[in-house]
Amino acid sequence: MNGNVAPGSHLAEFASRFSFPLDDFQIQGCQAVEEGHGVLVCAPTGAGKTIVGEFAVSLALSQGTKCFYTTPIKALSNQKFHDLQKDYGEDAVGLLTGDVSINGNAEIVVMTTEVLRNMIYAGSATLDRLSHVVMDEIHYLADRERGAVWEEVILNLDESVNIIGLSATVSNSEEFGDWLSTVRGDTKVIVTDKRPVPLEQWMMVGRKIYPLFEPGTGGQVNRELEHVISRIQADQAEEGRADYESGRGFRARAEGRRSGIKRPEDRQRPVGRPDVIRVLQGRDMLPAITFIFSRAGCDGALHQCLRSNLVLTDHAEAQRIEEIIDEGVEGIPEEDLEVLQFPQWKAALKRGFAAHHAGMLPAFKHIVEKLFVQGLVRMVFATETLALGINMPARSVVMEKLVKFDGEGHVDLTPGQYTQLTGRAGRRGIDVIGHAVVQWSPAMDPRAVAGLASTRMYPLISTFAPGYNMAVNLLGMIGFEPSLRLLEKSFAQYQADGSVVDDVREIERAEHRVRELRTQLLDAIGTFAPPTRDGEDPAEMLMEYMQLRRDLSEEEKASRVHSLEQRQQETVTLLGKMQLGDVIVIPGRKHPVLAVVVTPANQTRDPRPWVTTEQGWSGRIDASSFHNPPQTIGRMKLPRRVLDNPRRNTRHIVDQFQRTRFKRPNKMRERARVRDSKKVVALREAMRNHPVHSWPATDREQLARVGEKLARRERELARLNARVEKATDTLGRHFERIIGLLSEMSYVEFEGTGPDRVPVITPEGELLSQIHNESDLLVAQCLRRGIWNDLDPAELAGVVSLCTFENRKGFGGEANAATDRMADAMDATVRIWQELATDEKRHRLPITREPEAGFALAMHQWAAGAPLGYCLAAAAESGAEMTPGDFVRWCRQVMDLLGQVAKTAYTDDVQANARRAIDAIRRGVVAIGS
Repeated sequence: MNGNVAPGSHLAEFASRFSFPLDDFQIQGCQAVEEGHGVLVCAPTGAGKTIVGEFAVSLALSQGTKCFYTTPIKALSNQKFHDLQKDYGEDAVGLLTGDVSINGNAEIVVMTTEVLRNMIYAGSATLDRLSHVVMDEIHYLADRERGAVWEEVILNLDESVNIIGLSATVSNSEEFGDWLSTVRGDTKVIVTDKRPVPLEQWMMVGRKIYPLFEPGTGGQVNRELEHVISRIQADQAEEGRADYESGRGFRARAEGRRSGIKRPEDRQRPVGRPDVIRVLQGRDMLPAITFIFSRAGCDGALHQCLRSNLVLTDHAEAQRIEEIIDEGVEGIPEEDLEVLQFPQWKAALKRGFAAHHAGMLPAFKHIVEKLFVQGLVRMVFATETLALGINMPARSVVMEKLVKFDGEGHVDLTPGQYTQLTGRAGRRGIDVIGHAVVQWSPAMDPRAVAGLASTRMYPLISTFAPGYNMAVNLLGMIGFEPSLRLLEKSFAQYQADGSVVDDVREIERAEHRVRELRTQLLDAIGTFAPPTRDGEDPAEMLMEYMQLRRDLSEEEKASRVHSLEQRQQETVTLLGKMQLGDVIVIPGRKHPVLAVVVTPANQTRDPRPWVTTEQGWSGRIDASSFHNPPQTIGRMKLPRRVLDNPRRNTRHIVDQFQRTRFKRPNKMRERARVRDSKKVVALREAMRNHPVHSWPATDREQLARVGEKLARRERELARLNARVEKATDTLGRHFERIIGLLSEMSYVEFEGTGPDRVPVITPEGELLSQIHNESDLLVAQCLRRGIWNDLDPAELAGVVSLCTFENRKGFGGEANAATDRMADAMDATVRIWQELATDEKRHRLPITREPEAGFALAMHQWAAGAPLGYCLAAAAESGAEMTPGDFVRWCRQVMDLLGQVAKTAYTDDVQANARRAIDAIRRGVVAIGS
């Protein structure tokens, strides 16, 4: 029963459809929708906030109006489309995701947010009778690349439409709700941090699982867990000392192995994925998702399980899995399935485990999702993209590491990311409790993990900024002055204005501290009376000298980083060249360590050969393990049993090292010596020749301490001033600079004179308004200047890819064109970008992303009819890192842009060739699932 629901209301009828009572926050949200308010619901993953969105759908249908349900990703749109079809029938529900259009004039339409944005700008008749828009995962507004689209929709939707925002729990929900009320009218904010399925936090040490928190303490770390970890660390330190005692370490280890005594390193060695799954299975914690923050890591985990004897399904389940797989891959040519390593992938699924990441073929991902939801797959190794929307809850979530690569370096997970990932644990209506399991490693502090697990919220920060397409659309839709006012109402400006007041106050305090320190420095100099150059201020001389010291310190640091990068590359090269049986010497803290290669690396970009050391440690090594490259000093013959199972046969290798005297260097630096760069030498010389350097050292250093404080405060003051200047350099001014550039290029022209002079869009601007792409102005310029005019469909597809493709990380190779015409068009596209970048710098605007040609040849070959394997090889030769899933995704991006070219090109031939190119691309793996 739902006691708080008014009898006879639509909510009462809606609530009666469920077999469970609605939660209080769901009732509050639905009541606000029924009363005609906008609503923002903030709740944890899995709490059931979509109930409020589904009620808006039901209410709109009952009132004879329309409801749009927007999602951030196509996979979530597809899932919601099928869910709503089950509830309301096929005729009532449509789907629009850019590359899929089904029943777009239905009363309920599920779509990606970009589709709704484009509808608004186009003034689509589909918006007639629209009363409600559900914006699922509205916290995507903070996404660096796509977040602006959410604000565009919120700001431009007709004021009669009620927005129902569904968000993760964010710390500034009231601020966000206040802004929504400002721009959309009365908006009710409903926040809950209660999960319908409680979440238990665990830490796995070896093969044992311990509660992360001490029961009944409200957040204190489990004392038993801390004791176990302390004991392991103490044993590790003791074992490390024993390793270097002459010979006794080896003998003691050998005797321990013979007697069955467990070694300390056995306790701390990472547990294999199959063993982790068996531990979870034994504690009834399956199905589970293990988050691994790399595609290669997910695939490696899958292969590790395949090599084991792990089976999580029975015969009947395996047969049902095979039926679903065969149905899902129908239409993919056999030769493409071979390239996709289909038999191995299918074998893993039939045994109950799978990988899931953005590099997989979309059809394969859909199959994994379907099997997991049906309970046929019990373990999925996934990247964090799985946590971004699609409904794949598990009983448990396993975290192998709490650091991830963010594109620039390895960084710790934020509390928000941890909450989003572990929120997948616990299936409502199935599980009474969910489990988050973190695997301990020696570098992990359980207190830090407890801090992550205890923080439930993160702030929502706007990334909104106007672009060229947005500018011409706003100008054409509402005019110049209203566009300025609308941009000033954005959440980005709302947040900036709110922070300026605090920053200005901080500037006043910083200026006061700078004045005080300057006075203190002048007084100190007067006391010491150091010698100065003729007529020069000693304080200025001191600050000049200290700047030289800072420059020297930064250059030394840069030199060390450069040296480390060189050593890292040298190490990568050496590891990639190592052969089976190579004896290498590894730099150690006290003495060099010998090891033998038992499995060479299988690739050269990130080579990870398997080695066994003279002390008996066995495992993979990679370049990140070394500050100085290892050296090859000999060869060792290895029997087949060692190669088949190196970890179980370490004793043979230890014995071989004891019997064979390999010539090792007496000393080997653990870290490479860094040579001074020319700039370091010059700065050091300039510092020594500076007059302040000759001041008495004691006086100079005492003055320097005050001077350093002053320099720090001055830098802080400059940073605050820059931040305030940036905040007050409003989005409106940014919009004006865009209009200035567009007017130079004739996409905009000014009408009227004097104060009445206003910009309006030209016919060229009308075409730009229909190009929704990160490189919109570049595409418009290429079309306008006719550089794509003489291309056939395959050539056009290849050249257009320059404006969509973005390499994850290049690994050598050279981008090629299939024909001379294609090469000329590619060169011309880059030249136009260079001209555009120069203009953007002059107008103080962000630079359009440089065209990337790494996918052009592969795209041409696919559009020309080549098989998948051939196209993937072409991408690799062109320096593009490309998985089958990447290939399909980039093909669809090209198709999307070609669809826009087909509407906006200046000649019928280019429009026709764009349509032909789309038809040529939409085949095989690209067509499946679209």
